[in-house]
Amino acid sequence: MQRKIFFFLLVVFGGCLAACKKTYNYSLDQTVSPVANLFAPQDSLFVALNPASGALITFEWSPALAADGSLVQYELAFDTVSDFKHPLFKVASDGTGVNTQATVSHSTLNQIAKRAGIAALDTGKLYWTVYSTKGLNEVKAGQTNVMVVARPAGFDSIPADLYVTGSATEGGTDLSKAVHFKQTAAGVFEAYTSLKSGGSYSFVNGNSGTPTSYSIVGANLKEGGSVNYSDTTAQVRFDLDFNNAVATMTVIRSVDVWYADADNVKYHLIYQAAGVWLDANQLITENQESWGPEDRYKFRFTVNAGGGASDCYEWYGSSNGDNSEPTSSTPPSYFFLVPATNDQWNNCYKFVSATMNNKNVNITVLLQPDAPYTHQVTLQ
Repeated sequence: MQRKIFFFLLVVFGGCLAACKKTYNYSLDQTVSPVANLFAPQDSLFVALNPASGALITFEWSPALAADGSLVQYELAFDTVSDFKHPLFKVASDGTGVNTQATVSHSTLNQIAKRAGIAALDTGKLYWTVYSTKGLNEVKAGQTNVMVVARPAGFDSIPADLYVTGSATEGGTDLSKAVHFKQTAAGVFEAYTSLKSGGSYSFVNGNSGTPTSYSIVGANLKEGGSVNYSDTTAQVRFDLDFNNAVATMTVIRSVDVWYADADNVKYHLIYQAAGVWLDANQLITENQESWGPEDRYKFRFTVNAGGGASDCYEWYGSSNGDNSEPTSSTPPSYFFLVPATNDQWNNCYKFVSATMNNKNVNITVLLQPDAPYTHQVTLQ
């Protein structure tokens, strides 16, 4: 009897399980709607690109909807034509692709414009739209806008660091010994060095591996190539502006100490290497005036910029209009070299009359890339 009851209950339980059985569909609906409206920037906006400025442009659009109610992702797309059959460039929206805006730098837009075939200094059109995506499903927006961009003269990719190398340079062809530049502003570099006649030089964005090279053609910078240097051996200053693709080589004829009381140069420095000039073991003789020994001085450079017909002067001195004599507690900034005027008395430094007058000193000018431009006066 118990066995019959057991089998009866087993049959009833199995029937209940069969009656409760349902079919579930676990497939996800990846349908996504297209973006309906592009809000910003306005259609046909003109933009003069300035990569060095760090300027940004924000692209904004209306949200799309996913059929399953989950998050939609977006990609901003650019092309040279409005049909976007083969988009030229895509970038995910802000917030790792989920925001309804994308922030794009002028630098990136300049690279896109170059990829679109718009030459430096030329103006051209970039079409842009937005793709909404859900899984593998991707839908182009119902609207396409155009942006008119003017590319600058400079490079779309500006080097973060710069060196000069080659057989005409102080470091020779050994790339690891290339002469380093000082970056004076975004995309702007300067170096004081020397060139040897009969060699060549080029600029590179690194001192190891296979860096990108640049060269000067006329007054312009271009990617690749090198420059043959056949003039006499000289000390030079290179000023390179990658924002505007321009370059100047200034020959440094002489570096001299301007003695204020004489209203003329008095001591002459000799170039050593690596942006350093030295007047070694110089006897300091100060004129005796009614107020005491006159000890004011600054520096006058005789230069020739860009192969000009005549030389000119550049003046370097203190950032202060007037100074006291330095002491053991005087900060290093006292000796920094900044551009100054040809005023006889202003922006001068002072020798330490009590210890240096009628004594020999070393006067050193240091125009080096990895430190402030400065000078030293040391008693011998």
